[in-house]
Amino acid sequence: MFKPQGFQAALISLLLFLLFLGMWSLATFTREQATLSSVDAEYTVLMGKGAEKSSGFPTPSKVGEAFITYLSDPFYDNGPNDKGIGIQLAHSLGRVALGFLLAVIVALPLGFAIGMSPLLLQAFNPFIQILKPISPLAWMPIALYSLKDSDVSGIFVIFICSLWPMLINTAFGVASVRKDWINVARTLEVSPLRKAFQVILPAAAPTILTGMRISMGIAWLVIVAAEMLVGSIGIGYFVWNEWNNLALHNVIFAVVMIGFVGMILDQIFGVLQKFVTYRE
Repeated sequence: MFKPQGFQAALISLLLFLLFLGMWSLATFTREQATLSSVDAEYTVLMGKGAEKSSGFPTPSKVGEAFITYLSDPFYDNGPNDKGIGIQLAHSLGRVALGFLLAVIVALPLGFAIGMSPLLLQAFNPFIQILKPISPLAWMPIALYSLKDSDVSGIFVIFICSLWPMLINTAFGVASVRKDWINVARTLEVSPLRKAFQVILPAAAPTILTGMRISMGIAWLVIVAAEMLVGSIGIGYFVWNEWNNLALHNVIFAVVMIGFVGMILDQIFGVLQKFVTYRE
């Protein structure tokens, strides 16, 4: 069914994007002309007539060339420091998936226990409040020293940063389940396991998925920074390596790809949330 509002929103988004490209092109063109005018004589003396002049910040066309180059063959492998963007993203997503899965395994049952027991909530709350504000990257030196492996350390950091939103939201969702539903289950002498899966879990599912969605967003943010520090492969390492090569157009390309993948991950959890809410 055609929705005029959706078409109008898409048109506005396109116009804003074109306006951004226009301003970017104008800014880089103006800066390039000013730079070339001021240093042309000195550059010619030092580098020779045939040398290519650097224009500083890359133009949209230069970044577009990076998109064409990397997306035309995303899985090429020319050695440790020259791999396609598909391989880089796959390694980053693998680390995120494993760390996130470990966090799910710990956070969901522990969150259930804390949400169903006021005693456990009071006992665990001091630890949660102290550990939650710590930057995940602050754990990296400890992880590297203890685990002796950069890949495992990156997964551990993802686990740590994914744990707290899921744990807190699970505990909150379980604790917020309507008491009359639990009382009915108790009256019918429903077993604890059945009560957890058939009464509490469906009611708390939207809140739990919200915590998982937040955790995934944080995990994708953190993996980029973690790979800049220790990764030998991954999208974060790609950004850092291209920066060291002064290939800023490739850095911008990678930043866009990071945002695009993050949007897809967020949309997946958004669909799951809508599905669970609809079933509820």
